Amino acid sequence: MQPPLDFSRNVVCMLGLPFDAVTLQEAVDRVRMAAQQRTPFLVSTANLNFAVAAGVDESFRNSVVHSQLCLADGMPIVWVSRLLGLPVRERVSGADLFEALCRAAKPAVKVFFFGGPGGVAQAACEQVNRRQGGVECVGFESPGFVSVEAMSSDDFIGRINRAAPDFVVVSLGAKKGQAWIERNRARLHAPVISHLGAVVNFAAGTVRRAPPWLQRAGLEWLWRVKEEPGLWRRYARDAVAFTRMFAGDVLPLWWQRIRMGCRHASTPPTIASDAGASGIELRLNGVFDRRHVDVLRTTFAAAAAAAVDVRVDLSGVDHLDAAGMALFLLLSAHQRDGGKRFELHRASPRLQRQFRYHHAEALLTDSPQDDQRSAGKLPPGQLPKI
Repeated sequence: MQPPLDFSRNVVCMLGLPFDAVTLQEAVDRVRMAAQQRTPFLVSTANLNFAVAAGVDESFRNSVVHSQLCLADGMPIVWVSRLLGLPVRERVSGADLFEALCRAAKPAVKVFFFGGPGGVAQAACEQVNRRQGGVECVGFESPGFVSVEAMSSDDFIGRINRAAPDFVVVSLGAKKGQAWIERNRARLHAPVISHLGAVVNFAAGTVRRAPPWLQRAGLEWLWRVKEEPGLWRRYARDAVAFTRMFAGDVLPLWWQRIRMGCRHASTPPTIASDAGASGIELRLNGVFDRRHVDVLRTTFAAAAAAAVDVRVDLSGVDHLDAAGMALFLLLSAHQRDGGKRFELHRASPRLQRQFRYHHAEALLTDSPQDDQRSAGKLPPGQLPKI
């Protein structure tokens, strides 16, 4: 069964990923509510490394898009948001989330640590339970350096489920951790799942977190290199990749924002819908930005609930900002999970550039019907049936 899709989320697309504009307290409240109501809730804590990896690994990117909550776990993400005038104003790291859960009032959230070096998960479990706060550790498992397939055995999954946790905290390295979650989230009974990276080390006390002032300055990476020298290679690669993304994609979006100003009229956009036996066809017209994103929320929620193929004609779209782009990402992931098609057609060259700058060009669909229309074999405005 698919997790519920919430189109009311205040979410924006940055560097190809949908980030939720939430405070730390809001994130804590959502996790605790999901744990109490036993609602499937995948949390991604996406930092610069996530954004770089998502740009070259579609399966990794999809694992983040599937999340019910995607947190900005890195000051570079927050800086990009501020530059582009987006509402993600606060860094909410996985470590911050876990520490805040530990400080929260009871009833405690029951966690299971999966991953980490040998002995570290056990130490983390003991330290958490010694605090007797808002988190109770009900089990741990360190599978070691084995494949995702090996650590997805019935034995591992069974031990986790028998412990009956509310929250499975995964610590396997970003790519392996997200791949393990994607493979096993339907088999795990715990409602909340997240790869929280170094949290198990922080909880065990084997690695110290950077002082708060370094975190606020965006220099926590320097402290992490001091604590774990082997990380410098990853940070160096990410810095080079981010420089390219910033110059090639973020700055064009910033310039577009400055140049456009208030050029677009505030006239609400329109969406025409045609439901048939083969699916739903949507024709979008106008400007879809944060002022008018509610019409997309309503339409996409109805399309998702219909559980049919969805085809979207973008020929009438003048502009699509980060808020609208994020909703396209969410619906695309939902359709893929449900085995239904989601096709975006007839984007103008200018709109194609906007998709490219947002690292969302993979959503656009090329089809023989589009070639036929451009060659004059189909009347203008006629949409072939799905």
